[in-house]
Amino acid sequence: MSGGRVRGTVRDGVERFLGIPYAGAPIGQRRFAPPEPTAPWSGTRDATAPGATAPQNSYAGAIARILPTVIIPGADFLNVCICTPASRSSEPLPVMVWFHGGSLQHGANALQGYDGGAFARDGIVFVAPNYRLGAEGFSVLEGAPLNLGLADQMAALRWVQAEIHNFGGDPARVTVFGQSAGGNTVAALLAHPDAHLLFGRAIIQSGPLSAETPDRAGKITRLMAEDLKAAATRDAFMNFSPDELLGAQARVTAGGTPITGGAGFALAVGGGLVPASPQDALEGGAGAGIPLLIGTTADESRLWLVPSGLVRRLNRLHLAVARRKAGISASAVRLFRRNRPDSPIGEILGALATDKLLRVPANQLADARLARGAATYVYEFAWPSPVEQLRAAHAVELGFVFDGLSSPDSIGLAGIGAPQELATDMHRAWVDFAVFGAPGWEAWSARRPVKMFDGGANPVVSAPREDERLALTP
Repeated sequence: MSGGRVRGTVRDGVERFLGIPYAGAPIGQRRFAPPEPTAPWSGTRDATAPGATAPQNSYAGAIARILPTVIIPGADFLNVCICTPASRSSEPLPVMVWFHGGSLQHGANALQGYDGGAFARDGIVFVAPNYRLGAEGFSVLEGAPLNLGLADQMAALRWVQAEIHNFGGDPARVTVFGQSAGGNTVAALLAHPDAHLLFGRAIIQSGPLSAETPDRAGKITRLMAEDLKAAATRDAFMNFSPDELLGAQARVTAGGTPITGGAGFALAVGGGLVPASPQDALEGGAGAGIPLLIGTTADESRLWLVPSGLVRRLNRLHLAVARRKAGISASAVRLFRRNRPDSPIGEILGALATDKLLRVPANQLADARLARGAATYVYEFAWPSPVEQLRAAHAVELGFVFDGLSSPDSIGLAGIGAPQELATDMHRAWVDFAVFGAPGWEAWSARRPVKMFDGGANPVVSAPREDERLALTP
């Protein structure tokens, strides 16, 4: 490869090359600036262990019991981990590029749950890039470009186009996929005018399709600036070390969640990377030539509401305030309550949030793409995890997609003894989509078919919970 030689490992028929830089270290004067090419190295680079991770805080509170954090110090954290079949023919293989989630402030390719060995076993070249997170990647600063973490992802995809043939991959057959914040960035990548030059298929798992105005996205930056007694400018933030910024970040985000609100990072509309909200751009026809697999879990919000005990503390007043803030009608709330007669208020609010933030926008996008003849496949993960009563909460599906139920990361979400047959089926659907452009069930149509990964028959259901979708659709 152009940067130099690398040495990886071979185990169980899979070659792994870990921590390979795809861009220069974003330190010193490269902080708060677009990614730059990495400098070539001499000799053979050791790629047998995960590389550095982007500066980040560990998860806090109850969610830390469930979601792991890996922090590896080092400057070269704009790196990729690659898994590829050890035995392969001369014909190049499909490529899948994974963008991790974590609220744009957590996550790394070094997490055990993101090992791509099962994809390589099934004939895929798997690539997992790190990208800048939190203040370093998604601040809104005077004098700095917006969405630098997304710019890193674009640089990683360009690196894949230039280098993946060295690992047996076909740059003409690239699928991008991501979950949660990673799904949000995949939506933005799909909406980008250069998407068709970088990948040919996309998967969005529980990802918001939104981006905020710079003013709204910049709220957390302004709060951090106040905390640090500094201006919200690139020059001012350059005076603080990454650790100092992480301290301020922890202080201003304490207690917030995607469901209850609080300061958090978001994609910002503006500049060449996100010229419009991904939802608006995609519904307007962007990415229509690229097949899309999109879906949610049945109980997304339980990740934040149940382990913390918040689900039992929320009351009618919280529900009333939340529904007004989200623009949800009182009649929609009554419908959700009738459909869940024995559920506490917190579960009602969580179900409304899941649909309003994720399921309804996914349906709207599928409808818009259908009108343009774009191939779209919709799924819902509905298997109920017994861990801390999570049920089908946000992120529970990850171990199934990666066919890695025995990894500690998956056990933390799905427990011991999760159904391997479901993992086999779900993982196979992701592989088939990357290889063939179809996951094994019918594309979106007027019938509104949704593949339900419930751990039983995994049926395709037409228009599930249609009354609730219609009640929340603008």
